[in-house]
Amino acid sequence: MSAGTFSNPIAGSGYIGLKAKPPKCFLANDSISWSQQFVSNGSRTYCMKTWNPINNKKFETLSYLPPLSDESIAKEIDYMVKKSWIPCLEFDDMGHVCRENSRIPGYYDGRYWTLWKLPMFGCSDASQVLYEIHECKRTYPNAYIRCLAFDNVHQVQCMSFVIQKPPAP
Repeated sequence: MSAGTFSNPIAGSGYIGLKAKPPKCFLANDSISWSQQFVSNGSRTYCMKTWNPINNKKFETLSYLPPLSDESIAKEIDYMVKKSWIPCLEFDDMGHVCRENSRIPGYYDGRYWTLWKLPMFGCSDASQVLYEIHECKRTYPNAYIRCLAFDNVHQVQCMSFVIQKPPAP
């Protein structure tokens, strides 16, 4: 075989060799100024202080917000039900993960919360969950209470948020 046999392109192949000019990965429109191309958190943005980090623990999703109203909780639960997730309530007196009893790697206290009744399989309305939330609050007024959403198809927890934090001492 001669060397010339391998230098010809293969029939039907779209690749012939290296391109002379690589394509541009980021297309830029030079007519738009730099300040208009990027989002800014400038002086026209109004923000609210949501969480005090001093002597305060972070908990779950949405825990940095002010306490949620029943209407806000109902919207979150409606979202769960729409996604066919199963709502579940849990409570705990500590509310956060810590290391009090052991320092070995992977061991944490407070990792598991106590389940309030059974998960609400077949729940179709946020009012059913709100009723159970009020029952849990009445029974455990000084406990952390959170709502979870489980996906029974993928067997995972999809969502979690704190509903109640106990009053500060």
